[in-house]
Amino acid sequence: MLRNFTITKVFLNGKSTLNAIELEILGDVSNKKILHLQCHFGQDSVSLARLGAKVTGVDLSDKAIAKANEFTTQLHLDATFICCDIYDLLNHLNEKFDIVFTSYGTIGWLPDLTKWANIVSQFLKPNGKFIMADFHPVVWMFDNDFKEVFYNYFNTEPIVEDESGTYADRYSDIEAKTITWNHPTSEVLNALIASGLEINSFQEFDYSPYNCFNQTEEFEMGKFRIKHFGNKIPMVFAIAAIKKQ
Repeated sequence: MLRNFTITKVFLNGKSTLNAIELEILGDVSNKKILHLQCHFGQDSVSLARLGAKVTGVDLSDKAIAKANEFTTQLHLDATFICCDIYDLLNHLNEKFDIVFTSYGTIGWLPDLTKWANIVSQFLKPNGKFIMADFHPVVWMFDNDFKEVFYNYFNTEPIVEDESGTYADRYSDIEAKTITWNHPTSEVLNALIASGLEINSFQEFDYSPYNCFNQTEEFEMGKFRIKHFGNKIPMVFAIAAIKKQ
C-alpha cells in the first residue's frame, strides 16, 4: 500500500507515466484530440493532457474511471472519462479524434480484434493516427516463471488462469480467475488493415518498460528483461497507423 501511495504521489507531483516507446511514435500531441482506449486509472490519459492534448479515456471499470476523474479534478486538466465496454463505445460517444491510443495489457482482455479495430477506425478522423504499444504475444506463450512454452502463440482458445496479484500490482494479495486471449502479430495487423488503416510503422523491443513479470532483471534504468533470456525474445511491440481518406 505504501509503495502504491508513493507512486501516486510522484505522479500527482508531475511525473509522466508515458514511456519513451510510445512518446516517440506519438510525437507532438499539443492541441490534439486523443481517444485513449482501456485507460484504466487514467494516468497515461492525464500524462497526455499535461502535454497539451484534449483527452477522452474509456475503461470498463467504474472504480478505475472514478479514480481517473479524481486525478483530473485534482490537477485541473482537460480530460473526460467514460465508463463502458469499448465494444459498446458507439452508444456512449459521438466524436472523431486526431489520435486513438492504447497501451500495455489491453487487447489480451478482448476476444474479437476485428470488432476492436472497427471501433478504432470509426473514431478516427480521416488521416487520423492510431498509436499502440503493448506486450508482445511471444511473452504470453510462457508459464509465469518463463521456464517452458506453455500456451499457444496463436489465438486458438481462451487462456484461463488462477492468479495472485493484479496487472497493476503483482505483489497484491488478491486471488482471481482471469480469462485472456493471446493475439498473434498477424491477427493484430490484419484486423487494423481490414478496418481501413494503413500501417506506417511496426517495431519490436527486446525489453519491457515495466517490471511486471517474474524472473526479470533491470539491465538499464527502466528497462527489464527475463534474466535467462537476455535479448533473445521480443517483449513489447509498437504500431503506428493512419486512417485512409
